[in-house]
Amino acid sequence: MEEKNEAVEKTNFIYSMIREDLEQKALGKNPVHTRFPPEPNGYLHIGHAKAILLNYFIAKDFKGRFNLRFDDTNPIKEEQEFVDSIIEDIRWLGADWEGRLFFSSDYFETKYQFALRLIEAGYAYVCDLSPEEIRDYRGTLTEAGTESPYRNRPGAENLDLFDRMRKGEFPNGSRVLRAKIDMSSGNLNMRDPVIYRILHAHHHRTGDQWCIYPMYDFDHPFSDALEGITHSLCSIEYSDHRPLYDWIVDRAVELMPEVIKYRSRQTEFARLGMNYTVMSKRKLRRLVEENYVAGWDDPRLPTIAGLRRRGVTPEAIADFQQKTGVSRADSTADLALFEHCIRQDLETKAPRIMAVLDPIKVVITNWPASKTEMFEMENMPDNESAGKRQVPFSGTIFIERDDFMEEPPKNFFRLAPGREVRLKGAYIICCDKVIKDQSGSVTELHCTYDPQTRSGSDSSGKKVKGVIHWVTVEHAVYATVNLYDTLFSVENPEEAEEGNFTTLINPDSLLTIDNVPIEPSIREAHPGSRFQFMRKGYFYLEPERSTGGELVFNRIAQLRDSWAKAQK
Repeated sequence: MEEKNEAVEKTNFIYSMIREDLEQKALGKNPVHTRFPPEPNGYLHIGHAKAILLNYFIAKDFKGRFNLRFDDTNPIKEEQEFVDSIIEDIRWLGADWEGRLFFSSDYFETKYQFALRLIEAGYAYVCDLSPEEIRDYRGTLTEAGTESPYRNRPGAENLDLFDRMRKGEFPNGSRVLRAKIDMSSGNLNMRDPVIYRILHAHHHRTGDQWCIYPMYDFDHPFSDALEGITHSLCSIEYSDHRPLYDWIVDRAVELMPEVIKYRSRQTEFARLGMNYTVMSKRKLRRLVEENYVAGWDDPRLPTIAGLRRRGVTPEAIADFQQKTGVSRADSTADLALFEHCIRQDLETKAPRIMAVLDPIKVVITNWPASKTEMFEMENMPDNESAGKRQVPFSGTIFIERDDFMEEPPKNFFRLAPGREVRLKGAYIICCDKVIKDQSGSVTELHCTYDPQTRSGSDSSGKKVKGVIHWVTVEHAVYATVNLYDTLFSVENPEEAEEGNFTTLINPDSLLTIDNVPIEPSIREAHPGSRFQFMRKGYFYLEPERSTGGELVFNRIAQLRDSWAKAQK
């Protein structure tokens, strides 16, 4: 990815905060240090891209450091597949962690020792209440919680029980380790939260070495402090967790000063939502596991893998993140804005070629038999460096079916009986005869061409308003084309109930067209290339499926730019 970030214009509140920290020398000799801490329990989506690029560019702009750390504390939901996909996605986005790849599981022993010190200092205790009882004892927003009957266990007993928890002597759910904070706190997260639970499960990295695992709210702040993270940036729903984050970090500084590099500080920013899709990992997992889509990299999903397979570039994603900005208020971005960013990016990158998605045959009756003529066409308008290509033309061609109408309205300027139209880069033709099948459907058009109207040397003086693209039947290369639309038919599927959101799936979200004729220059294209099919949109030659002579194109975006028009 080209690093033309312009520091996210350096105007958002997080940049202002960091500048103030640096001016006041609040970091001491520590460099600005950020991280992206994914849980490997699913694929990343475009909302995660916002956090990735924000953290990465902050580190880059302030000449600091950026870590990639997997918070892998829940072995039941985590898999190596997700780890691999996340690494691939972040690398593809262009965020370079410069070798600082860590796993929370790397620190399990250190965290266990920290938990022991919490117990010894009277900050934690082993609790035998069931999960249901813990919830009941927790209280409500208006009523204080009730202390656990195990809250004042002697330290030695807590240490013994916690040691036996580690050794696997107790079943899942029978005991937990809780922080001893304040059961009357107005913040429910501070009412003696669980910081360790028993979980007899195989971990993708540590195997069966552990049967107790730290909870996220305990693990995450300690890992930040251990790595020297100066600015822990997270989404806005964690704002209520910040007091607990600070409590854990303060205890770490107090009890384990020999390993703590910096007293990390949490700052929240708004998540990125987008209409006509869902971002919830739980909902995305359902779509994948219940086969509503063809895997995590289905191009209809907002996953980074899906967007990459569809053909979206990392530059377009970075531009989208910049345009949506950074704030404290959650918002839903317009899909049209994202498609606008995609088009802006591809406008100067994607060569133009001709492909006919819904073909109707045109026979040019006065074309000399066996004659083929070559036309030189620009690969990209207004860009001479993109070069030109030779396109063959002969007496039988395909045009788009919607470029012809038997009874056209007044403002229809394409082909119709007795009307003329220019073939892009070639000649003007006139429709003389319409051939239909028994059902009345048009199957073929017979036309004549005017040899005086050759593009580049037209001496006829004719003026026509319509210009259409075409592909010669004799020289066509055939491909499969996937036309993607929004996965959901309603604007806000996230608002639907968990059990009902799949009923809102758009039945027309994918249309696959076989045997699409494309001009023969496409034979020279490399898998992974992007093109603009003239008048049809931007398309991606998918590498994974374009093998053995087969060509498969995915539509990245249509040409219609509704967002840009709305801004005028």
